[in-house]
Amino acid sequence: MTVAGTNRLANETSPYLLQHAHNPVGWHPWNEEALASARESGKPILLSIGYTACHWCHVMEKESFEDDTTAAYMNEHFVCIKVDREERPDLDKIYQITHQILSQRPGGWPLTIVMDPVHHVPFFAGTYFPDRPRHGMPAFRDILKRIVDFYQTHKDDKLPGHVSAVKDTMAQLHGSDTTGEAELQLLNQAARDLESAYDPANGGFGGAPKFPHSTNLSLCLRLWQRSQQHGDPRPQLLDIVRQSLQAIASKGLFDHIGGGFYRYSVDALWRIPHFEKMLYDNAQLLPLYTDAYLVTGERQFKEVALRTGQWVLAEMQSAKGAYYSTLDADSEGEEGRFYLWTREELISELDGAEWSVIESRFGLRGHENFEGRWHLNIENNIETVLEQTGLDPETARSVLESARSKLYDVRARRGWPLRDEKVLTSWNALMVRGMAHAGLHLVEPAFVESASNALKFIRENLWQDGRLRATTKDGVTRLNAYLDDYVFLIDALLAMNQWSWANEMVDWMAELADFVIEHFEHKPTGGMYFTSNDHEALLHRDKPTMDDATPSGNGVAARVFLRLGHLLAEPRYLQAGERILKALSGVMGRYPSAHGALMEALCEYHEPVETVVIRGSPEGIAEWRSACTGYYPNRQVFSINGQTTGDLPGIIENMTPRGGVAAYVCRGTECSEPITNLPNFERYLTEC
Repeated sequence: MTVAGTNRLANETSPYLLQHAHNPVGWHPWNEEALASARESGKPILLSIGYTACHWCHVMEKESFEDDTTAAYMNEHFVCIKVDREERPDLDKIYQITHQILSQRPGGWPLTIVMDPVHHVPFFAGTYFPDRPRHGMPAFRDILKRIVDFYQTHKDDKLPGHVSAVKDTMAQLHGSDTTGEAELQLLNQAARDLESAYDPANGGFGGAPKFPHSTNLSLCLRLWQRSQQHGDPRPQLLDIVRQSLQAIASKGLFDHIGGGFYRYSVDALWRIPHFEKMLYDNAQLLPLYTDAYLVTGERQFKEVALRTGQWVLAEMQSAKGAYYSTLDADSEGEEGRFYLWTREELISELDGAEWSVIESRFGLRGHENFEGRWHLNIENNIETVLEQTGLDPETARSVLESARSKLYDVRARRGWPLRDEKVLTSWNALMVRGMAHAGLHLVEPAFVESASNALKFIRENLWQDGRLRATTKDGVTRLNAYLDDYVFLIDALLAMNQWSWANEMVDWMAELADFVIEHFEHKPTGGMYFTSNDHEALLHRDKPTMDDATPSGNGVAARVFLRLGHLLAEPRYLQAGERILKALSGVMGRYPSAHGALMEALCEYHEPVETVVIRGSPEGIAEWRSACTGYYPNRQVFSINGQTTGDLPGIIENMTPRGGVAAYVCRGTECSEPITNLPNFERYLTEC
């Protein structure tokens, strides 16, 4: 007999939850109704966390959640809750931590948690389970039966002790935070750790599955630049960045036809990716490739940055300005189907010269590299292509671009991967910063305009009654914003204001910063919680320190508070940044390279950011602004039209054009006299 379950997901806005709205499982969203149902019925909660672009989430849905027999068992014995990890990173962080505590290994998605109905403490944690035993994993239905047997037998004797033990463990997670000095030696240790973890054969860090680890590469570049300044050069750090970015862009992690990066490689060689594309990965890799170009001058890095930004414009930005979240790994029922090619298909779509160049460039000989099809990896450099095809360099490049354009059009006629069109404040802010940075340094006004449109959307749709909301879709804006939403947005505003100064953006930054200090700071010692002090009470209030797929909120918070403090000459922001670094110094010291965002903030704490303010006419400012171009991670440059009116903040109010163009350079709290001669300005930047 089938036990009916009422599925309550039909009115949700998350595309991931809506994918499950027709399952026979009686899914609830996470809300008080679901939690009350568990308390009143005494049934344990089965919590399933995933996201739209997750391949194994789709597999588990098809195998188990669409199966009537499995669904009936779930409905009879559990209160079933489905969560989109992108909408509720607070819940995801908590239950990924508990997974690691219970299983002693990292989690992932789909995350499968079973917890007691009162305290919401897990007593079982896993990820994907198949519908029948395979690959050394038990069947999901068998797991459920064992869980039910345990719960019914031991809910009154063993479970209470387990609940207490897990709660005690969670309570101690931040108990080791110590207030002390954030020492410079942590930066040296981070550099040594990154050098040790580097894969010299293939680039990147570690083995399969292999992620780009943008924050680690950004830190390497910064520590290399710092070593140059201090007369103790570490060229190996630049080699790590250059070789890693070359490998990531040349092989299968980069989409050589449409642009943009996939999430990770399933092998250590970067050849075959997991085909989902995430906004946050591209938002971090875009400015990283821009910086690599500024340092090395290598054409490939600039091309990859430009093509990534162009992909964002073409496929990830809405008509209203907001950036969408993800593109699915699957299409037409297969992982990667949208991106793969057969030899016959390529030959039929390209002319002879185009096929010759594509075959040579991507090494399309021998056996296909992914399930009977080709996923494009650059196998030969241009010199080899010229030798094999007999073409001259200019012709070869022109033919290659012609072939790419044709293949993009062919691909566009296929069934597209599902695009998750919900808008997340934090991820949008990351991309605003990335587009603004690339647009400024690569002189791409379209990128900056894109960032400006996204920022306008955030202001008009996600900023309500003096606070941020985390997400919006189809006109429905919801959920308290998290630490990342606030501090990533401050970072984005700082980047945008370096393109075009606006007093209202500065005021908004200050308002956001004040809100963070009031509602997120751990008052006794410093450091920021992931959720605000008026957020829903959950099992644990996390204080994120390590980077994961995105930089840690505390690391970005420390850096933007220091930068904002210097820009506005406001001690309370400088002190807030200092409190974060001192409070988390003990945690950072145990594994410095895992705290890349905090390490970058530490660089700016010990060597305060250089703030350059240029005042004058727009025409004059442009020439002076170009003198500041380059990789200077400790520098922020603000160009302010001499005719700008209104209350300029702090000491900037007294920085006047002086009849033409004048530049003011502040290092920490000390500012230069006005510099009114361009050669003197260039010399000052070089010598000091």
